[in-house]
Amino acid sequence: MNLVGTLRDIILSSGFANISYKQGIMIFVACVLIYLAIVKGFEPLLLLPISFGMLLANLPLSNMMHPEFFLNKPIDYIRILREGGILDLFYIGVQTELFPCLIFLGIGAMTDFGPMLANPSSLLLGAAAQLGVYAAFFIALLLNFIVPGIFSPQQAASIGIIGGADGPTAIFLASKLAPELLGPISVAAYSYMALIPMIQPPIMKALTTKKEREVKMDQLRAVSKKERIIFPIVVTIICALLLPSITALIGMLMLGNLFRESGVVARLSDTAQNALINIVTIFLGVSVGATTNGNTFLNVQTVSIVFLGLVAFSFSTAGGILFGKLMYKVTGGKVNPLIGSAGVSAVPMAARVSQVEGQKANPSNFLLMHAMGPNVAGVIGTACAAGFLLSVFGK
Repeated sequence: MNLVGTLRDIILSSGFANISYKQGIMIFVACVLIYLAIVKGFEPLLLLPISFGMLLANLPLSNMMHPEFFLNKPIDYIRILREGGILDLFYIGVQTELFPCLIFLGIGAMTDFGPMLANPSSLLLGAAAQLGVYAAFFIALLLNFIVPGIFSPQQAASIGIIGGADGPTAIFLASKLAPELLGPISVAAYSYMALIPMIQPPIMKALTTKKEREVKMDQLRAVSKKERIIFPIVVTIICALLLPSITALIGMLMLGNLFRESGVVARLSDTAQNALINIVTIFLGVSVGATTNGNTFLNVQTVSIVFLGLVAFSFSTAGGILFGKLMYKVTGGKVNPLIGSAGVSAVPMAARVSQVEGQKANPSNFLLMHAMGPNVAGVIGTACAAGFLLSVFGK
């Protein structure tokens, strides 16, 4: 037995001998994100499964994920079930839009639309915070003058939805309009959602004065049970009739909320809020991270998407705050502009940031419930923006 030859064969057939520099970079990035999730606590429920999925996808020769299985249309799901790795099986739930819809079911069951119903003007803040969606869309199209053909209108629309800070909606739209960019769009969307505590505060401070940040808002009125039950039914009907393409997302969101507010299906509501959404979050997060194989992920398009995602997120935050400043002026100083930044649909992360920044300016300030109004309005607003883009570019 040739011991030296055997050891050489083992080394040459190992991942160490087959790893590319791009995979090495992505493994390093994954470790940084794991550090941010565990040590810094940056939305670990999202960031930890995404970053570990990124780590798994870039370990050479593991055969856990095969992106090529999903390139040809129609997708051969029988082949995936027979030959695919565990991450391929997870990714079927992303590709078929099952996971985004189930996530929305859980979000609906956890969401209290009461603050928005108590203050309907918060719908306007949620709408204003969609500014980044359209800003990033137009900037992506303008990039074609610098790098011809870098993004089609469908791809630009899918990138723009990152500005809504809603991972499931970003996945839903990208899978319809630009499935080839689903990986970088998903990673950018979820990464920026997780990094909200770092991204939003500097923008909030730059666009508001200390006097505006100190504003204490009046207590919200009580919302009746009848209003809470009627709301998800009416929203489903109106949105589905106006934008049929988002019926699945809005329908699941409002079904989950009806579970919560009806009071007659406590077991279903509890399952949707806890077991279901936790399980799907694991599968979705790992699946999204697994799309980031360095050999195909690191390119000009991906870098541009990451940049445009930050632009979209910044514009959305700014749009909400600027409209909040307008409401501050119109109401004679009764509205704290900080709640406008919560108009992005990252629930409840963005609302918590508004609360934290408000208390820094005025320790007796309690903006959380006021910020939840535009925050949950942003969920509906981003879904509607996705439906509009899908109706325009999905033909």
